Amino acid sequence: MKPTTRHNSPHLSSPPPIVLSIAGSDSGGGAGIQADLHSLAAFGVHAVTALTAVTAQNSRGVCAIQMMPKAIVLSQIQAVLADFPVAAIKIGMLGTPTLALAIARILAKHPEIPVVLDPVLVATSGASLARGKLVHAMARHLLPRADLLTPNIPEAEALLNRRLRTRRQMREGAQSLRAMGARAVLLKAGHLSGPTVDDLLLSAKGEFWFSHSRIAVEGHGTGCSLSAAIAAGLARKLSLEAAVAGASDFVHRALRHAYRPGKSSLAFLNHQKAGAE
Repeated sequence: MKPTTRHNSPHLSSPPPIVLSIAGSDSGGGAGIQADLHSLAAFGVHAVTALTAVTAQNSRGVCAIQMMPKAIVLSQIQAVLADFPVAAIKIGMLGTPTLALAIARILAKHPEIPVVLDPVLVATSGASLARGKLVHAMARHLLPRADLLTPNIPEAEALLNRRLRTRRQMREGAQSLRAMGARAVLLKAGHLSGPTVDDLLLSAKGEFWFSHSRIAVEGHGTGCSLSAAIAAGLARKLSLEAAVAGASDFVHRALRHAYRPGKSSLAFLNHQKAGAE
């Protein structure tokens, strides 16, 4: 009889918190699900994904968009939720009202998972990333499920159908978005002018402002990176205010270390350096 050899099982670490990113792909690597993965890695969480669209884009613009079939998007989400203890969900580009409704129905079955909704409607280049009545579908079906809604000024204006230019208007706009169902709203003011960028978080706990000096670059993927970083904080059981504060500082550092990999003036965030500081 041959002697048996015992192989000791390798020591496995405890798994980190898990965040599901539901978003589109950016072939240039600066925004979309690629930016989400960079942010989530920087915060030490495990990322699982559901791809909603494939975009052909670079630093100069979006060349083409191919939406994923609704069935495969939903299958990705269901497969992940059936196996992994997802601690937070970040939603980015959806593209169509049909998909927004279908995802809302899945999320209704998982009320325990916090959801960060980044209402992606237009790319940095100005290309539309939405079809049909997506704004209406998002407002009706997804805002009531959002633990945090993270629109920039143009996205908030599209959801509210009115202009937001002053701090008072931002406050009123955030209040209106909460009245539409979102539990909390982070209204991002990067599109406004001034020496500082003053973002407003409005929640049941009150009003919180996050201010950073304005960096004179045209950043790509800031909204994607921010919402993913907030989801990572929530997955780590931080309070909403602490998660937003940490994510906001992270994106500011990433923008401060930004670089231009393409032929345009568009700057990509440096998630690696921001995470290392």
